[in-house]
Formats: sequence, structure tokens, C-alpha cells
Amino acid sequence: MAVASITVSETPLVLYVLRRADDALILGHRLSEWCGHAPAMEEDMALANMGLDLLGQARELYSYAAKVEGKGNDEDKFAYLRDVRQYRNLLLLEQPNGDFARTMVRQFFYSAFADLYWRAMMKSGDPTLAAIAAKSEKESVYHVRHSSEWMVRLGDGTDESHARAQTAIDDLWSFIGEMFEVDDSERALIDAGTAIDPASLRPQWLKTVTSVVNEATLSLPKSGWMQQGGRSGRHSEHLGHLLSELQSMQRTFPGATW
Repeated sequence: MAVASITVSETPLVLYVLRRADDALILGHRLSEWCGHAPAMEEDMALANMGLDLLGQARELYSYAAKVEGKGNDEDKFAYLRDVRQYRNLLLLEQPNGDFARTMVRQFFYSAFADLYWRAMMKSGDPTLAAIAAKSEKESVYHVRHSSEWMVRLGDGTDESHARAQTAIDDLWSFIGEMFEVDDSERALIDAGTAIDPASLRPQWLKTVTSVVNEATLSLPKSGWMQQGGRSGRHSEHLGHLLSELQSMQRTFPGATW
């Protein structure tokens, strides 16, 4: 029996919260794909724990979105019963894991942003978002430290690890611009003090990323051309494949519980 996708009332605040929840859910799922496949047992556990951190963030954000929307949706419906075009995550986060270097570069680019973002959101005029930010920032500190250390190990390691890390940087660089963009609905929340302007975080993000990349003997691309579309529901083909796996149980056995 086919299960219909839910309808979402995307007010500016609901949309804003869902975008951040989708970021956490999709990246968390990507990290979960490494379970049992990481290069060492310790790293297997580290990636799993980071994925669980992100899942916890997603749950809190989806629950808040459901409360704000007030239409009977909940965290499970938001995660499992939306169509691919209803997801608003960054394109960067849906990109396939690839090799370990690609996973770490993707994690580093996002974590360096998320750490700054959650720290700034602790001053949000929305008490719930400020509380979620305070908890999430403690987790993002570890995420950025862990991925930074791996960037240096890979870049300043063997010729092969250096080459793989540099290839990952070159391939993923065009996705970073979307982290700092806003649309009209988000701009209104920024003006109201509910959200922060991500563009203000870009100089510090670039400083952090440049420092680590230089220490890793790697280099950043010069291109300024950037991909976009994830925030408005226009995704790569990779998200559809990811969701078919993520949603398979709920779509096959709707309403199933443990």
C-alpha cells in the first residue's frame, strides 16, 4: 500500500527549523553508512557518535517544527513521510560518502560552519532555538576538532592520502556557498532577531578552514562558482536514493512501532 507524503504548512519559522533539522538528519544518515566500514574501530565509533549527535539535533528541531506548525505532524512524519522535494537540507550534506577523505572533507566544511552557527544562535530571541543551539554547540565543538585533525593527518600523510583529500576539497568546494545564503523568509527572521545572518559567519569560517587546510599542506580552489538549490527543495539525484533507504521501513509498514 502506497503511503502518501504529508502536507507541511511552511511558515517562515517552520521552514527555517526544518532546514536545520534536515541538515542534521541527512548528514547523520550519511555518517551512519560508515558503521562497520570505517578504517579503524575507534573511528567507527567516532563517526557513529557524531551521527547520533546529529540525529539528536534533528529530533529536537523536528519536534519544535511540529509544535510551531500545529497541524498534527511529528518528528517521525517529518523524517519519514515527506517527498524528496520537501527536504531543505544543504546539497553538500547529501553528497555520497565516497572514500574516507571525502567524508572527512565534507564533515570538516560543515562542522566548521555549524560550530559558528550554533554559537551565534545561542543569542536567538526564540528561547527554544537558543536552548537547542546551546546543546548543539557543545557537540559541534567536538565535530570540528575531530574532522580538523583528520584533515591534517590526511593532507600531511602519504602521497595517496594527500591526493585523495585534495580531490575531495576540489570536488566539494562548489557546495559551500549555500551555507551562507538566505532567502526572503529567512531574512525576515533575521531582522526579527530569531535567526542569525549566516553571511556574517563566512569570514571566520574561511579563516578556520584556511588555517587547517594550510597546516594539512592542501589548498583551496580559486573558483567562486557555487551550487545552490537544496534550501528550496532542488536536490541532486543522491538524495532520492538516500531517502529510499531511510524511509523504506515506514513506507512499507506505515505506523509500525517497536
